[in-house]
Amino acid sequence: MKTFERYFLAANRWALIGLLAAMAVIIFTNVALRYLTSHSIEWAEEVSRHMMIWLTFLGAGPVLRYGGHIAVENLQDALPRQAAIALRAFIAVCLFAFFGFMIWYGWLYMQRTMFQLTAATQIPFAYVYSAMPVGGLLLIVHWSLIVRSYVLRREFASDAHFDATASASL
Repeated sequence: MKTFERYFLAANRWALIGLLAAMAVIIFTNVALRYLTSHSIEWAEEVSRHMMIWLTFLGAGPVLRYGGHIAVENLQDALPRQAAIALRAFIAVCLFAFFGFMIWYGWLYMQRTMFQLTAATQIPFAYVYSAMPVGGLLLIVHWSLIVRSYVLRREFASDAHFDATASASL
């Protein structure tokens, strides 16, 4: 399982790195062309916006696994240990339900927008909206890999690349 987790996380990170790099190159090239030649790439804004949507949904899983999303933890800090564990278990189930909701409604949006085309690139909006169910599925996998330590000890994953608790204490 650790091997799967390592490869899964690496693939997720490299997808994010690739999307961000491509988006930066497209935007930089468009700005440079606009100022140097008074012409711009017609599709640059649209494609970079769609890449940002994909970055958001693909990046939500790694942020979740490292505890980077905003959370109000005062109640579970005030509760006895067993009650805090029960509360975190309830939160975990609610998160799984929400991620399932994301997948379901993302799929519905994809079906509804399959024949609606984007303005500049003329691709179906379903490709853009597919970020939601894919991101929801990735969130389920990321959450499944850390949920036990979260529920029992309120621990998130940590590594040398990103640790939300270290950055929060700075």
